[in-house]
Amino acid sequence: MTEYTPEHARSGLDVELPGIETWPNQYSDYEITVEIPEYNAICPKTGLPDFGHLTIRYVPDALCLELKSLKLYIVAYRNVGIFYENAVNRILQDCVAACRPRRMTVTGRFSSRGGISSVVEARYPAD
Repeated sequence: MTEYTPEHARSGLDVELPGIETWPNQYSDYEITVEIPEYNAICPKTGLPDFGHLTIRYVPDALCLELKSLKLYIVAYRNVGIFYENAVNRILQDCVAACRPRRMTVTGRFSSRGGISSVVEARYPAD
């Protein structure tokens, strides 16, 4: 089996993706949950497709994520070679940069491959 390289590890982190738009929030102290059941990307090691279900939960501050642009952003991953862990952390980073929420959690539940399933969760601010 070929060794994992630093290029594998960084794959997908610097790929240009569509921007995530926002709109002005009108309320305070509530939580938004966005479910994305059809995430897919490509394993940078094997080239095989990866599938998963993403959940983005956040407490907005001044801005909310605009859902159509979020959809286009997520759909763009289908052609990106990126590991689950990197995808969840990058999605969190990009969503936080777009809307600057009070809190946000991105959870990825990835389909079983070879009898192993993965759940990856990243939080802002970090614990």
